[in-house]
Amino acid sequence: MREALREANRAAGEDEVPIGAVIVCKGRIIGKGYNMTERLNDPTAHAEMIAITAATEAMGGKYLNECTLYVTVEPCPMCAGALAWSQIGRVVYGAADPKRGFSMFSPSLMHPKTEVVSGVLADECGDLVTGFFRNKRK
Repeated sequence: MREALREANRAAGEDEVPIGAVIVCKGRIIGKGYNMTERLNDPTAHAEMIAITAATEAMGGKYLNECTLYVTVEPCPMCAGALAWSQIGRVVYGAADPKRGFSMFSPSLMHPKTEVVSGVLADECGDLVTGFFRNKRK
């Protein structure tokens, strides 16, 4: 999660919503990303989507069932859908997103075999996003 926080800080440095993601497989980082929606003028350029693209390229295939995604904020429904299609093995996220997160949907948008762990470094992850938007409102 610390590496995902580093990615989130890169996003903040580019005035993007500070969310970072890292995908690990067999102890090795195979994909990482941070929000780039402003830079790319692309509403789908979320941290998770960028990390998935990098990871599937590194794996040479579209399935990530032996991999873990670490992301600073709960994935949105779009990202959860992409993660389901990749059959990601495990998702670990920091801060919950009660307004836009995937967990507000039932049944889950994640693949049925995906293990989900929430709340890892939640305060640190959440404070980064809260601070970003607080500064935007000044």
